[in-house]
Amino acid sequence: MNARLERKLRLLAAVIMVGTVAGLAINFAMGRTSPSSMVVGVAYGFVMCVALGGVELFVLDGPLRGWLSDLSFTTNLIARSAIYAAIIMVIQFFQTGEVIAGLPLETSQHFWLGFISSAVISVLMNLGFGIANIIGPRAFLNFITGRYHSPVEENRFVLFVDIAGSTGLAQRLGGIAIHRLLDRTFRLLSLAVMDYRGEVLNYVGDEVIVTWSERDGAVDCRPLRCFVAMRDELSRASSQFEREFGAVPRIRGSLHFGPVIVGEIGDLKRAIVFNGDVMNTAARLEELSRGVDGGFLASRAAMEHFNAAPPFAVRDLGRLPIRGRADGIDVVGIEAPALV
Repeated sequence: MNARLERKLRLLAAVIMVGTVAGLAINFAMGRTSPSSMVVGVAYGFVMCVALGGVELFVLDGPLRGWLSDLSFTTNLIARSAIYAAIIMVIQFFQTGEVIAGLPLETSQHFWLGFISSAVISVLMNLGFGIANIIGPRAFLNFITGRYHSPVEENRFVLFVDIAGSTGLAQRLGGIAIHRLLDRTFRLLSLAVMDYRGEVLNYVGDEVIVTWSERDGAVDCRPLRCFVAMRDELSRASSQFEREFGAVPRIRGSLHFGPVIVGEIGDLKRAIVFNGDVMNTAARLEELSRGVDGGFLASRAAMEHFNAAPPFAVRDLGRLPIRGRADGIDVVGIEAPALV
């Protein structure tokens, strides 16, 4: 089973579990405490979550992902909400919960009340999904919980990924075309980030910054696997890029680990930012990666915090001089074709 399918199945299982419990809790809160009523609540929660969760993960985040991503925020919200509402209407129309519980079917008035309330919930859910997609799911959750309202220090893996030769591509393709190429590239790279449970911190020009907590990143060398998976995604899409842009983007990268300060900042545009020497060092390692075979550098500090051996060959490059550090930094590279 590949990482993407495994991730989606885990998410679906979690959604079904939460939805089933929620259906039970809602009925209980409404005073429907008879065994048959509780079965109705559980049945609706289960069926709704199987249907909506399955469509979300395997259709909207699958074959329709590209189409939905090309829509504006409002059009995307309308399209997704209409799909959710249609699914809810079918489930409500057949009164699945009552059928499973063996109860008499409700009147049409109860059906439409249930449908309207469910449709409103679907719009609110998709509005939340849309906002989370703009600022990032984890950043959205962190804002809601206030996790970084006061700054904290955390140990983090930080991965910088840069598109090689983007300046030359911009000159050849022009401003609008290079923007489309960057957008298409970053969308593909995001698939690998999701597969390996990373968090996109920011896009800076032709560069994307990805981060993991110490616990999440240490598992099975996820940051290293993520970078290699990014290259694989671009390789699989090479023919499409060649047809559309006449060029295939290639990436370089760097990985570092250490303490960073994470906290909310700003007023009119609130953001969660990462500061510290780790961020500066990772950026400078990315600059050095341009002259290294394989186009990737990882600090020894990052390598020492993985809980497993790297899944592919690495080579020790010793200590390299780096701007801002008098003693240099110990690094390794990965065995991969050099960028041109």
